[in-house]
Formats: sequence, C-alpha cells, structure tokens
Amino acid sequence: MVISRLTNRLFLFAIGALLSCAAAQAAPATYRYDTTHSQIVFSIDHNGYSRPFGRLHIARGWLRFDPDDWSQSATELDIDLGSLDMGDAEWNAAVLKPSFLDSEKARYAHFVSTSVERKDATHGVLHGQLSLRGITRAVELPFTFNRLAKTIYGLHTVAGFSASAMLDRNDFGITANPGAIGRTVAVWVELEAILDDTAQSNKESP
Repeated sequence: MVISRLTNRLFLFAIGALLSCAAAQAAPATYRYDTTHSQIVFSIDHNGYSRPFGRLHIARGWLRFDPDDWSQSATELDIDLGSLDMGDAEWNAAVLKPSFLDSEKARYAHFVSTSVERKDATHGVLHGQLSLRGITRAVELPFTFNRLAKTIYGLHTVAGFSASAMLDRNDFGITANPGAIGRTVAVWVELEAILDDTAQSNKESP
C-alpha cells in the first residue's frame, strides 16, 4: 500500500509538472522589433500618372505574441517620419513639411493595438489606433503570420509578419494638393521581431 501511495504521488507530481510546463509554453512571449528588417512602404497617386513609393523605418516597438492563442497578442511601435525616403532629397523635404507629414511638430507616428482577430492558421486582422500629426484614428491591418523560428545560426528566435492597410490621408488632416495627390494611401508593413522578455518593460519614449 505504501508503494501504491508513493506511485500515486509521483504520478500526480508528474502530471502537475507537465501542466505547469504546458501553461508556461502557452503564455504569450515578448519580442522587440528588429528595426533593420522591419520596414513600412507606402504608395499614393500622383496626378494620375503613377503611384510613387515611399519608405519609412520603425524606430522602436514591442510585440506580445502566442502562436496558439492570438487573442492574447498585442503590439506598440513608433514610426520615424524623419526616416522618409521618396528617392529624392527635395521630395523628402516637401513631404515632411507642415502641409503633409509635419515631422518637425511630431517626429514619430505611434501605433498601439486594441485587439487581434484570427481568420485561419496564418491570417488575421490587427485592430488598433494610429496617431499621426497629433490625430488618432482607428485602423485595421490584415496580416499574414509568416514564421516563428530560430535564425539560421541560432542566435535569435524571430517572429515574422506581413501586413497591409488602406488609409485616408484626410483622416489625419493631410488635405493639401487634392487635385494632384491622391486621397487614399496604400501601406505595406514587413515586420521581424526578436524574442526579448525585457522588450515591453524597456520601451523608450520617442
């Protein structure tokens, strides 16, 4: 009987340990954005002749993500408007003026998520608030979860995503040159985030 009780205790202990490990693995992990491999590209109509592209860099940000339960996921990031690259220095300067991005007044655009809606194994919609030029609007970003794995040399664990959105520039007070510049801005976001359990607590202010 003593052996039987001991066996039962060992069995219960093993089950408890397994459940604890499972709970630990199920908890969402925290990541910091790799600002080298994370970029934002946008395109807008120019007088009907073409849709030129511009590029912006993410200055900083964090991601909380559980691949098994997306409902616990969240993110926050800052976009450096001063990093704007339209392929021409004078064009960059014009777009950064007060009538457009107004980067002197507010150097960073800020995004914070409010919820994540999962569609299938790799697709979802990120709901959040985008603050630009001192104006905050709700935005939705359909996204693809690309991969979660260690890098080729095993240095980091990386989560990768691709997202897109259509924004109305008038929503953020960018109303200049309506006859020459389109109103709708197409945006593509490519994100890589490195596993870092200090990312959220160590976030910096812009």
